Amino acid sequence: MGALTVRLPSLTSIFAASSSVRPSLLRRRNRPLSLPIRRPLVANLSSQSTASEKDSAPEITGNQKARVSELAITPRSQDFNAWYLDVIARAELADYGPVRGTMDYLNVKFKETGHSNMYFPQACVFSCRTIIAYHLFIPYSFIEKEASHVEGFSPELALVTVGGGKELEEKLVVRPTSETIVNHMFTQWIHSYRDLPLMINQWANVTRWEMRTKPFVRTLEFLWQEGHTAHATSEEAEEEALQMIDIYTKFAYEQAAIPVITGRKSRVETFAGASKTYTIEAMMGDRKALQAGTSHNLGQNFSRAFATQFTDENGQRQHVWQTSWAVSTRFIGGIIMSHGDDAGLMLPPKMAPVQVVIVPIWKKADEKAGVLNAASSVKDVLHVAGIKVKIDDSDQRTPGWKFNFWEMKGVPLRIEIGPRDVSSGSVVISRRDVPGKQGKVFGISMDASVLVAYVKDKLDEIQSSLLAKATAFRDSNIVDVTSYDELKEAISQGKWARGPWSASDEEELKVKEETGATIRCFPFEQPKGEKTCLMTGNPAAEVALFAKSY
Repeated sequence: MGALTVRLPSLTSIFAASSSVRPSLLRRRNRPLSLPIRRPLVANLSSQSTASEKDSAPEITGNQKARVSELAITPRSQDFNAWYLDVIARAELADYGPVRGTMDYLNVKFKETGHSNMYFPQACVFSCRTIIAYHLFIPYSFIEKEASHVEGFSPELALVTVGGGKELEEKLVVRPTSETIVNHMFTQWIHSYRDLPLMINQWANVTRWEMRTKPFVRTLEFLWQEGHTAHATSEEAEEEALQMIDIYTKFAYEQAAIPVITGRKSRVETFAGASKTYTIEAMMGDRKALQAGTSHNLGQNFSRAFATQFTDENGQRQHVWQTSWAVSTRFIGGIIMSHGDDAGLMLPPKMAPVQVVIVPIWKKADEKAGVLNAASSVKDVLHVAGIKVKIDDSDQRTPGWKFNFWEMKGVPLRIEIGPRDVSSGSVVISRRDVPGKQGKVFGISMDASVLVAYVKDKLDEIQSSLLAKATAFRDSNIVDVTSYDELKEAISQGKWARGPWSASDEEELKVKEETGATIRCFPFEQPKGEKTCLMTGNPAAEVALFAKSY
């Protein structure tokens, strides 16, 4: 467990757009991520095999069987947390991220909506606009400027009090988030209404002193994208906050195949220093909620604390209206816990670094060249069609071992090619999301037009199937309640409770204390008709969603 935590910082490869740093305001290059995949450490033997594979697979020795059994993945239904940690260890996710395209998709959407990517060097030099002085260390006095902000983050702050062997005149905070330092810079960049709106996004590591960690979900240090905007009016800021939570919602549904519920946080759960917080809430495989992304309307709370002002068209000085929004590497944990099974990861095709793996199978030496040539031709055909494909032609492992390894890695499709397949000009294709013989189809033609069309169609089917399965699971585990007793019963069964709510903050905290559940959000999609608060019996305008969470 310790090794996993130590390795997590290397996950910057998932989101980082560029490793180069210039001493000026940077626009990150949009380039696809290429994540290396190491040799496997462990794997179970797959129960799926073709006739030709059975002929060619070397016998598994007793020592190999013992090794496989020793390092098997804990069944998901037996111990969800142990399963989760096993998947991360077996699939080596603490070294290399499982998803590609996260930054690429979001960067495209950020650009389309007028945002610029920036990188803020770690040095704390606050002098001019061309030397971006944000980050890593933030003066503690900045955190103190916004009262609710310092109150909300104090338990999670990591402080630096000594530098160069000497006690610092002012202690520094290792950045937990960037609203304070952003406002310091905005005061230098914003002068007139002509400077607005100012919309930036950065990719950065932040530190929060979590007492109980869970890889990807809660760690002392994590990577995220963090957007900050400044506007002339409250209406523009609200529109921006809603626009960004909509982008996150579409990302979750369309890319990650995670059916999030989008809504507004309660006052108790609102981000420290924000006027409103919007969220996307996802149900994990153990039915706990994961806050997968947030967008905050900060109002003028930070701009008043930092005197972030502009001169309007009438020559009057006004405080800007602001937003901030972010998703982090916890989304990776969400993908693992939403789609994974006892065999390991199950990645949505749109996010898989390898969408198709080709496993060539041969027994005799004179069969090898023909099989590898056919596999190479199939790879070229798929690659030209824009499909992310890899050949596993290593001699050290059996085909069955390879099947299991790539299943564990979550690769959506596997193509098997043996001597008989070469002779018939066809391949065998197996789906990761449909185990056993049901997910295996024989005799798919190697003809380019046929093969490409089939593979693309199956990748689309898998993407849709994962979303449909996760949606059905979510919906079957949400209970509509009309009383506090019903809420407590639903939560005790591990389900989510949805019911009318207009009670006080104190009563909301009572629910948390007595059940362990919190209001995840007031969903944007609300039922029509009159409602009565489940706690007080008073009229309620909205239903709230309660659940235990990570």
